[in-house]
Formats: sequence, structure tokens, C-alpha cells
Amino acid sequence: MPLYPKLPKLTVHLFSPGALAPTLLGSIFVSLVLFSSCSDYNKIMKSTDLDYKYERALGFLDSNKCFGALPLLEEVASLSRGTERAIDAAFYRAQAHECVGDFYLARYHFKTFAKTFPNDSRAESAQFQAAICSYKLSPKASLDQSETDAAISEFQLFMDRYPSTPYRDSCQTLVDELRYKMEVKSYESAKLYHRTQKYKSAVIAFENALKDFPDTPFRDEIQWLIVDSYYQYAQMSTERRKLERFNDTIEAFLTFVARFPDSQYMKDAQAVHAKCINAIENLEANQTIE
Repeated sequence: MPLYPKLPKLTVHLFSPGALAPTLLGSIFVSLVLFSSCSDYNKIMKSTDLDYKYERALGFLDSNKCFGALPLLEEVASLSRGTERAIDAAFYRAQAHECVGDFYLARYHFKTFAKTFPNDSRAESAQFQAAICSYKLSPKASLDQSETDAAISEFQLFMDRYPSTPYRDSCQTLVDELRYKMEVKSYESAKLYHRTQKYKSAVIAFENALKDFPDTPFRDEIQWLIVDSYYQYAQMSTERRKLERFNDTIEAFLTFVARFPDSQYMKDAQAVHAKCINAIENLEANQTIE
């Protein structure tokens, strides 16, 4: 087995943690049934020779028969504590968990290995693989992004700890991908407020999206939707609050024009601005009459 695992491909298929469990358990069950029916594997499991079990475990791992390697590596790591063999078994056990798709346990074991054996030549690789496991646990953009945020933190911590790592470019590429997913989540959440006519919340959410992701490719549309949200909120307001809120809309419009003078949403924004001017004039006229 090589000291360092191969650098993972960047086009990794993401797993939904919620959907992973039943699939994983089913695969484990099927694999264990197949292995238990194999007399050769039963002999390996019953053997008292840890060296033999370890070598067979590495053979399973090399052959991508990771479900067969896991029980053997667990036993070797447990029964050979305090020896060099236990250190090796602990590292390969983490690899086996990742291989079978159990990214939670793989992350735990990789992080534990790097923390417990910081001077081992594989500590850097283990810390990187822990971050990769977090990346694989990041769900699609429509779901809660706590795991995505955790993955970004893992990669940043790794790059801070190993500034000269050969994995730096890969880390940065994956961090950019994760951040974009969080941008999409922020943008879509704000649009949901707008779509469900919760315009006050929409303004706050859109403004937070621009604050958190100032370079987002959605900033043009977001700024326009802030204008529209202010306008829709003003229209739904009581007569006593309309004047103030139409003025808020005009301020948002002026910000939009200053930032995006060539925006594709300019005509829509200008139409809203004109409606606000008319509404304010009517409100002020009615106040004068009263």
C-alpha cells in the first residue's frame, strides 16, 4: 500500500447524508452475507495470526473489497495497540471506511489519526482526506448547508496547517465549489421569501446574500429584486407607512442604477421607480387635502 492515497478526482459524486444510511447499510449487509458464505473469509476471521489478518486486509483493500477489509483492520487496530502495526491499521481503517462510503466514520478516523500521530508521514494526507470526506458529505444546495460550511473550514484549516502542501490547488478548487453552493443556497432562500410574498424578509435575505457573497454572479438580479421587494412591501403597507416605504424603494432603485447601469432589469426597475413617484405624489396630495 502506498504511504499516500492517490489525489482524489475533483468530479466527485456527492452523497446525501440522509440517503446514504439505508444504501450503506444495505450494501454492508449484502457484502457481509457474501463474505460469510465464503469459507476462505471465515478462516481468515477465525485466525489468531494478526500478521496474516493484516496482510489479507491490505489485499482486500488493494482489490477494492473494502467491506472485507474493514472487520480485519478494526480487529488488528484494536489488538495491536501501542505497536507500529496499530498505526498502519488505523490509517488503512480510515481508508476502508471512506471506500465503503461511510464518510462520517472515515472523517472521524482520518482526523483522529492526524491528531494522534502528527509526526507520521501520512498525517498530512489523513488531514486532507478528512476534509475530502466533509466535501462528500456536503448536500445539494437546496438542503441545509452546515456540512458545506464545515467542509470549507476543514480545507482552510488544512491549508493553514500545511501551507506548502501539494494538495493546495485541489483544496482551493473544492473550496470554490463549496462556496458557490452556499451562494446558490443564499440566493434561492431569498427568492423563496420573494416568491411567497414575504417581502420584508426577502429584502433582509437579499441584502445578506450580497453582504456574504459580494462577487456572486447573481448580484445584478439580487439588487433588482431588492427594489421590487421594497415596492411590493410598500404596496401592501398601511396608508400611514406607504410614504416611507415608497421612499425606501426609490433609494434602493438609486443604488441599483449606480451599481448596474446596464442591467437587463433596468426597464423593470425604471417602471417601478415611476410608479413610486406617482404614488408619493398622490399620497402627499391627499395629505395636503386633509
